[in-house]
Amino acid sequence: MKSVKGRRVTAQEVADRAGVSRHAVSRCFKPGAYLAEGKRRLIVATAKELGYRPNALAAGLKGKSSRLIAIVSGNLSNHYDAEVVSCLVELLTSMGKWPVVLGGGSEDIRNDRTLDVLAYPLDAMVLRAGSVDAEIAQQCRQLGIPLILSGRRTDGLDRTDSVCCDNAHGAGLAVRCLIERGRSRIAYIGGPKDLFSEQERAMGFVGALSAVGLKPANMISSDFSFEGGFRSALELLAGSGQPDAVFCSNDAMALGVLSAARHRLGLNIPEDLSVIGFDDIAMAAWPTFELTTVRNSVHQMVEAIRTLLSERLAMPDGPGRHLSIEPQLVLRGSH
Repeated sequence: MKSVKGRRVTAQEVADRAGVSRHAVSRCFKPGAYLAEGKRRLIVATAKELGYRPNALAAGLKGKSSRLIAIVSGNLSNHYDAEVVSCLVELLTSMGKWPVVLGGGSEDIRNDRTLDVLAYPLDAMVLRAGSVDAEIAQQCRQLGIPLILSGRRTDGLDRTDSVCCDNAHGAGLAVRCLIERGRSRIAYIGGPKDLFSEQERAMGFVGALSAVGLKPANMISSDFSFEGGFRSALELLAGSGQPDAVFCSNDAMALGVLSAARHRLGLNIPEDLSVIGFDDIAMAAWPTFELTTVRNSVHQMVEAIRTLLSERLAMPDGPGRHLSIEPQLVLRGSH
């Protein structure tokens, strides 16, 4: 008998070829199950010949752990999200889990894909989201799938864990750094206003200025992209009454501001303009940019997810827990 091309070889076909029972094949590939060594070697050799691998999803559907962890993120062209997802995939793989990564642009598309992936026997879901759709949270609870929010707090969702940077405090660190530098006309470039991190960073920015009797020189909403920062910088800096400093609510936009200021407007950084970003992505440290920024540690974020995941899998019905990441100001050459 030969295996049929274009379809998966079954355990029964391995059993028939090896002249053993279907149960013996199952025990052969079950960790810790007893099977005579000679029979085990025969089954393994036959499985290799036919190209057979056990169907882990089938095991998950029978109520066993599937080891599948869904990671739902936004657009992975966002450098910080890409770094978090990359490190998270590496971590989960080292834990013997199988990451399933879903990335997309619009909120509607992402929510549709998220609901689709719930059809699989997931051990847990990690959701990097500016907002959490109530239907997703409800279905996760109904299906008994642990939900971990990365980048925002739980907002009281039952049995849902979260990890998030203290965004408001981080924005305050940036503002105080600029004030100590002697800057007083400080503008703000933010991302989409509906995102949790954006709301907190804008609030922290305004609050830190207000604490010393200052108001924002300007506040512009953009899209968290390099191109968005570049365009916003031209809008801010081309006219009269331009600011002497810009705080951007992520690094990608701050890098766009630096490029526009230097190469389009001919400004000297930091003599003519101070620029501070948020996140500390890898490119922020490149000699081309030397961006002063607020570190939202990827390593700490991923380690916190590991902690929450391990605790939740051990105690599925425990109360929700939130872990906060303390931001750090990273001084380079742009402030």
